[in-house]
Amino acid sequence: MINSVSMFTRQVVRRFTTSAVRRSGHHDPYDGIPGHNMPFSTQNRHKLLALFMIYLGSGFSIPFLIVRHQLLK
Repeated sequence: MINSVSMFTRQVVRRFTTSAVRRSGHHDPYDGIPGHNMPFSTQNRHKLLALFMIYLGSGFSIPFLIVRHQLLK
C-alpha cells in the first residue's frame, strides 16, 4: 500500500517537474557546449596554458616569496 502510494507520488512529481521545465521557456542556445560557461576562452591551448601557469604559479610562489622577504630583513 505504502509502496504504491510512494510510486504514484514519485510519478506525479516527476511529471510536474518535467512539464514545468518544458513550460519555463528558458532555452540557452549554448547548452551542451563544453567550456562555454567558463569566464575564459579554451580555444587557444597555448594561451590557456600560459594563463593557468601564471594563476597557479603566482599562488604557489607567494609563500616562498614571503619567507625570502622575512629572511632578508
